[in-house]
Amino acid sequence: MTAPGLWTIGLAVGYTLLLAIGGRYVQRRAAAGEGNGGFFVGGRTFSPWTVAFCITGLFSGSSYIAIMELSYRTGISAVWYGVAETVQVLLIALLLVKPLREKLVVTVTGIIGDRFGRAAQAVAGIITAFTFPMWSVATAIAFASALHAFTDLSIYASIIVTAVLLLVFLWSGGMRAVAFTQTMNCFVFVAMLIVGVAAFLINPGFAGLRHLALERPGMLDLYGAGPTLIAAWFGTFIVNVILAQAAFQMTMSCRTPEEGRKGLFMAASFGIPLIVVGVLLGTAAAVVVPNQNLPLVAVPVYIAQVLPAPLAGVFFLGIWACALGWAGPCQFSGATSLGRDVGSALRPRASEQDLIRYTRWSLVLLTVLMIVFAFLRTEQSAWWNVLAWTLRNGATLAPVLAAFFWPLATRRAALAAMIVGFAAGLIWYQLGGWSPSKFHLGIHPVWVGMSLNVVVLIGVTLGSVRWRVTGNGVRRRRGFVAAALCLAAIGMAGLNAPLLGSSGFLGLAAFVIVVLGAIATFLLTQASERQQDNDIPANTERQVTV
Repeated sequence: MTAPGLWTIGLAVGYTLLLAIGGRYVQRRAAAGEGNGGFFVGGRTFSPWTVAFCITGLFSGSSYIAIMELSYRTGISAVWYGVAETVQVLLIALLLVKPLREKLVVTVTGIIGDRFGRAAQAVAGIITAFTFPMWSVATAIAFASALHAFTDLSIYASIIVTAVLLLVFLWSGGMRAVAFTQTMNCFVFVAMLIVGVAAFLINPGFAGLRHLALERPGMLDLYGAGPTLIAAWFGTFIVNVILAQAAFQMTMSCRTPEEGRKGLFMAASFGIPLIVVGVLLGTAAAVVVPNQNLPLVAVPVYIAQVLPAPLAGVFFLGIWACALGWAGPCQFSGATSLGRDVGSALRPRASEQDLIRYTRWSLVLLTVLMIVFAFLRTEQSAWWNVLAWTLRNGATLAPVLAAFFWPLATRRAALAAMIVGFAAGLIWYQLGGWSPSKFHLGIHPVWVGMSLNVVVLIGVTLGSVRWRVTGNGVRRRRGFVAAALCLAAIGMAGLNAPLLGSSGFLGLAAFVIVVLGAIATFLLTQASERQQDNDIPANTERQVTV
């Protein structure tokens, strides 16, 4: 084992024990005053700073890992991944904090269950729980790659060690423990960034980037990743605004909606240094350690070559903090969906303590699932993020939209939409050979899954209930405008289909058409006065205006 390996393992183990002990203490102390409800939402007492640390650790830490990997392959164009993530945070702050807090939301699956019943909640919870370990594995692979580079452990053994460390940390947690961890992680991020900037300035520095521009000019092309992939990043992050369950769980733990919104704005600004340094270090590793199949192995090799062992250990403690900051809340939120939401759907009379126990059991199951995913594909950690968004968003987008905006939607339609959207994403990836950058017919699977998800929900609903055009004049005018825009978009897409196909934007154009059609449908339709179908949920009057 190398000296950087000893420092990395020693600091990571010590830090994890500190977090586990500190988090358990914080959670137990809070539970005395909050009861078991504090396990899931921290008693709704978080300050703006706590929310900011939580969101920074969640989104910016994971983006930092993905950006380093992407910039090693595609250069500075990876910055768009971080920009898309920042747009997501700002949109959540501007659009959703207040209405979601008023509904006391904990999970997206809870929203679906409240609107469409226990069966829909169970299906949504299972799909959500299945996808969250995909997000977890994306950052866990980064730390496992460092262990592999510095020790005698294989990459697979390193992944198992990382997963077990994560489970030990999460087992005694809760939302208070997550908040404590994210706060500590942000301080470690600062140390990691300082060390990373020092490594870049030592080697290769800005002179190395100029040399890279001559040898591989595409690495300094701001759009080098390709328009299809960049559009998919923005599309998945923007759509994820209404589906960002882990972020909701953290932000809804704030004292007031206004403080939650302030915390999100702060988190967006805190993430900027992580985006910039992530691009610098990934590109620097491409200069110093070129031609590596595993970019997240190239980065630790680069850092170990440039910095002394103690500083390398500090840097990779930051990588471990990124893994904890993203994988921890993802595993916890996924386990909440499986343990709390699916558990309550299957056993409605379960006590809060029962649901906490189910959630802890779910953590074990999701840890095993995370290891399996990591074994299946180790060389593309950022790909797991996009796959998870494709499958989860393709299943839950339409039901959540309907829960907020369309009282006419039925339980049957929600179930069908979730199953079809989830399956469509998987099938489209299969048709494209599971490639991270080349897709069947040039269309990213995320557009296929989400589009079919919305179309099926609308089609099944309108085909199974009595409905009529709304009598509300304002809604009718707005609906006709949306319908006109939809028809115009169809016409423009038809005229420019070859260009859209060659540029990779055909899938995005189709999704925009579907969204405009959905807006028109939501505004123009309402249940007929003669409608007696029990499939329409009884609580449809609880429509939320966002």
